[in-house]
Amino acid sequence: MRKLLLATAVLLLLCLPRALLAGDKSWTGVDETVVEKYAAEAGRPAREPLINTDQGDLLLFVFALAGAAGGFVAGYCFRDLFGPRGNMAKEEKGV
Repeated sequence: MRKLLLATAVLLLLCLPRALLAGDKSWTGVDETVVEKYAAEAGRPAREPLINTDQGDLLLFVFALAGAAGGFVAGYCFRDLFGPRGNMAKEEKGV
């Protein structure tokens, strides 16, 4: 196990600089190569989004807000989701 961990660490240290240097090239995504091309051919060029989440930490705030809402709902419905643990433990002991 120790040899495997050491080999993995050495492999990562050897490959990491090469991966960082190769990261200068820009890869275009599906949006740019396919979707925008066909949208422009159909006469519907790209436009600004209604809610631009690329500004500052707006996207992070939206995800945090959704996580807080999901956590509140999960906490409120905890017993419905997971069942009462106290009664199950008592039934197993025969009390």
